[in-house]
Amino acid sequence: MDIEGSIAVVTGAGSGIGRALATAFAAAGAAVVAGDVDQAGLAETVRGLDSAVAVTTDVSTTDGITRLIDAAPGPVDLYIANAGITGAPGLGDDESDWDRIIDVNLRAHVRAAKLLVPQWEARGHGYFVAVASAAGLLTQLGAAGYAVTKHAAVGFAEWLSITYGAKGIGVSCVCPMGVDTPLLNGMVSSDDPATKLAAAAVRQAGEVLGPERVAELTVEAVRAERFLVLPHPVVLDMYLQKGSDYERWIAGMRRYQTALEG
Repeated sequence: MDIEGSIAVVTGAGSGIGRALATAFAAAGAAVVAGDVDQAGLAETVRGLDSAVAVTTDVSTTDGITRLIDAAPGPVDLYIANAGITGAPGLGDDESDWDRIIDVNLRAHVRAAKLLVPQWEARGHGYFVAVASAAGLLTQLGAAGYAVTKHAAVGFAEWLSITYGAKGIGVSCVCPMGVDTPLLNGMVSSDDPATKLAAAAVRQAGEVLGPERVAELTVEAVRAERFLVLPHPVVLDMYLQKGSDYERWIAGMRRYQTALEG
């Protein structure tokens, strides 16, 4: 995809990977619409970006996504579904925990696609980026909601690519492990045992990257129209091991969890 001159929406742009993505796509020549619930964070993101506008909105809702699309200076070419939360630890305390994380980490992607894909199909081009996680290919210890929704986000991105790829609609799915963001740092500083376990699993599995590196690789993938973006190449090795012997992989993850708990 030619990013120069395009119009890109980036969700969760108030900090972390979202801020880095907004900056990187603006540097690549896109007019960026940055969305987040964090108004102060958004203001910091767009400061110094001449081609960016900030929209304070909740992108887990159709109305919130519509606000972002309507704020664009023209038809949206590229939608980067980055907003995400860790959710409640373990199985969660009640159904509202599950409703919230499913809305933010999964339904936000579905709702955006329902609004944009018909337009893109009519125009013959468009691009959707799902920022998921290595947890969507492997799993996440300590947090069922995060593991489940990230798997679902990967599955939805695959479906979009398969269904619309021959109709001019590109899809990339970004699956990093540890990234130095407020999300991960909040997990590290949590007093909850399951949350601390999840953070330890992420930090010990591989290098913790800066969000700028994830953004750089995402821009490269969109230019090349490449589906899977793995900022941590070791994830592919883990994924292949998982697929080659699922029982062994499950047993190994149990041992890893036990070691972290000890």
